[in-house]
Amino acid sequence: MVGNNLDSKNVVIQQESVSEKRWTIMAALLGTNTAFALFHGIEQQSNYSALRLLGLIIVAIAIPFQAVYLMIYVYLLEFSDRLHGKQYRLIQKLVMICQLVSYTSIMGIAVMLYVTHWVIGLSFMLSGLLALLMVRLTINQLSEAEEA
Repeated sequence: MVGNNLDSKNVVIQQESVSEKRWTIMAALLGTNTAFALFHGIEQQSNYSALRLLGLIIVAIAIPFQAVYLMIYVYLLEFSDRLHGKQYRLIQKLVMICQLVSYTSIMGIAVMLYVTHWVIGLSFMLSGLLALLMVRLTINQLSEAEEA
């Protein structure tokens, strides 16, 4: 029987930085929001709904902030070594604002899912709240374990 003997192998685990994970999330949000805006925008033309319009507005507001976030990320990759402390802190504040506005697009998606059918929208919102609760409980348990 062949087992996993990690001692005899060279295992290299490369951890991504937090900013790379955020970049990936933002790129995924941008793609998702663009798709939702396109398909629900087409549906909006043939079957008007005020709630769908609200969801589209929220997503439309967020898309430019997601694009700006990605541009700032690329800028920082190339020029972060040339920035002074004050400049870097200012760009980091801009990044935080872009993230906050971008994440509100999830509410727009929830509204559009609700318009599709109220059960789908409600399921999305409840599962999202459950996921946030699970993360919060896990973080609390990790904090308690570190204190002990």
